Amino acid sequence: MSTITQVKHDVKDLSLAPIGKQRIEWAGREMPVLRQIQDRFAQEKPLAGIRLVACCHVTTETAHLAIALKNAGADALLIASNPLSTQDDVAASLVVDYGISVFAIKGEDNETYHRHVRTALDHKPNVIIDDGSDVVATLIQERQNQLPDLIGSTEETTTGIVRLKAMLADGVLTFPAMNVNDAETKHFFDNRYGTGQSTLDGVIRATNILLAGKAVVVAGYGWCGKGTAMRARGLGANVIVTEIDPVKAIEAAMDGFRVLPMALAAPLGDLFITVTGNKHVIRKEHFEVMKDGAIVCNSGHFDIEIDLKSLKEMASEVKTVRNFTEEYRLTNGKSVVVLGEGRLVNLAAAEGHPSAVMDMSFANQALACEYLVKNKGKLEPGIHSIPEELDREIARLKLQAMGIAIDSLTAEQIEYINSWTMGT
Repeated sequence: MSTITQVKHDVKDLSLAPIGKQRIEWAGREMPVLRQIQDRFAQEKPLAGIRLVACCHVTTETAHLAIALKNAGADALLIASNPLSTQDDVAASLVVDYGISVFAIKGEDNETYHRHVRTALDHKPNVIIDDGSDVVATLIQERQNQLPDLIGSTEETTTGIVRLKAMLADGVLTFPAMNVNDAETKHFFDNRYGTGQSTLDGVIRATNILLAGKAVVVAGYGWCGKGTAMRARGLGANVIVTEIDPVKAIEAAMDGFRVLPMALAAPLGDLFITVTGNKHVIRKEHFEVMKDGAIVCNSGHFDIEIDLKSLKEMASEVKTVRNFTEEYRLTNGKSVVVLGEGRLVNLAAAEGHPSAVMDMSFANQALACEYLVKNKGKLEPGIHSIPEELDREIARLKLQAMGIAIDSLTAEQIEYINSWTMGT
């Protein structure tokens, strides 16, 4: 082990580092785009002298983003964006093997989580990579004096973007924030294929149930909901979608899914998965009519989509029946099973998104940080999209790594699509 006493950290057990390093290296095999960025950053040092805080799920994939940021010359500090998403061996390896400050422990209580957020702000960041906007929100609410030091932030979750839009509407977003979540090489792939696969992976690891033939209710048909519904159907489930958006509801119906209000879906479902980013999507009136043994879980960012407070009040007994699996015995004699304490089931009970899809998401994060620093003082306060040329470059590099070639426009085609006089 390298000397670690000088690297600030709060992790579970540094002796886990060898296992973490091996897993980090394995994940890197599936992340060729970020690896190319790491190599370029090591040569160019675009973030030299920048104090950077990353609030992310501390996984093997995130490790490669942290390594890229360090290669770029950033003074980087990493904290967990969710109390149950940290992989303790990865946190240990980042400290021991890569010299990166990490403050993250799987299962940390809310007090510890919020202490780590404030520790991150003590780092006086110039750039914040946020996952849910907790760090940015705390900065605005508690550390207004640090705002002049902030060049900008990046955000890669739907929930976080919703919060940033609310900050903008309230007039408190006084710096540029990069909307990584809506980059095409992020939400088309990470949200749909990553969330779809990893959510079902978490459910299966926690319960070992057979999904074929089950009635699976997916709450929300955004990109995460699309992916979850698609993968559940692929495993043989009968999928019901609930929605509040009429356009998304039509899309779900035309994609072949049954669309119902939650009140009508609640008595039918064997498994419920929330992916809305909103509060109390499953509530007391829904628990009351569920089948005995119905399983509920969440794959949205925060643990508020399931009204666990009401469920606890309805329960005569709560017991852990498997890892990350709690059975609530209700006073009506039936039971409801909750996975991962209502937190992100794909990270609480599994390992999160596959490396291949996070390769593009974290490439966007790394390039967004570089873009913020390069354009310091030039970007207006508010929410900014990832420049299209960066999005396309990430896609090009990914295709190249996959060994896939595509066509190019001919000179005649370029002339045609840029002309208004050439018709029938």
